[in-house]
Amino acid sequence: MSFSTLPGIGMGTFRLKGNTAREAVKSALSLGYRHIDTAQMYDNEAEVGDGITSSGIPRREIFITTKIWYDQLHASDLINSLHGSLDRLKTDHVDLALIHWPSPGDEVPMEEYLGALRDAQREGLTDHIGISNFNCAQMDKAVEILGDAPLLTNQVEVHPFLANKKVVQHAQSLGITVTGYMPLAVGKVMEDETLLHIAQDRNVSPAQVAIAWVASRGVVPIPSSTRPAHLKANLDALNIELTDDEIRAIDALDRGERIANPGFAPDWD
Repeated sequence: MSFSTLPGIGMGTFRLKGNTAREAVKSALSLGYRHIDTAQMYDNEAEVGDGITSSGIPRREIFITTKIWYDQLHASDLINSLHGSLDRLKTDHVDLALIHWPSPGDEVPMEEYLGALRDAQREGLTDHIGISNFNCAQMDKAVEILGDAPLLTNQVEVHPFLANKKVVQHAQSLGITVTGYMPLAVGKVMEDETLLHIAQDRNVSPAQVAIAWVASRGVVPIPSSTRPAHLKANLDALNIELTDDEIRAIDALDRGERIANPGFAPDWD
């Protein structure tokens, strides 16, 4: 089975380590997740691979995303690093390989690392290619460089306190699906009065409301959790259909609160 699009929700593994990562991935797959998101920088690809192989779910039914760190963007480094990722993940290919961040200060030209990423795709190391943390101008440049090699996604931070509207709309106008990381704003959604109110009315959790809102925008959420009950609740959130009034109320929470903002980040839109 080859995936032509991203599954509607994924399990994020940022900050999950060791046996916790193994068990969480295995648990997520047993609950029905089919998209697992990791990265070289998370230092957990081996454990994620263990969780996948021990799940008993056939590899062809699982969509695996990994991301190439910015110190591996030179062409020869990129391909080698992806081979390393495949070894750790115990698979002969990933479904999606992303550039984790644009090269800080354009130290490595985008033509070089996107060309290498396309080469990796041609070599069968990854089915799809994409980007992460790219702003609007960088997306335009990437599309220009790659031509007819489609970028499946731009993975960016999206939650009720950072709607990231400009980037989301621009990506979607280019035919690029947006994957939204940190959809729960590292737990901050659990304390917001608007989300609590909507959640109480519907007898669901604020986390589920936040995920439903992200999904309502055509964005693929990749929440992270280690507890089976939370993993299942996050999955079930895709079945929640928010009203226009509820969506407007959540839209109003946008305050540009960016959580992932390292010194090497691009100039955000």
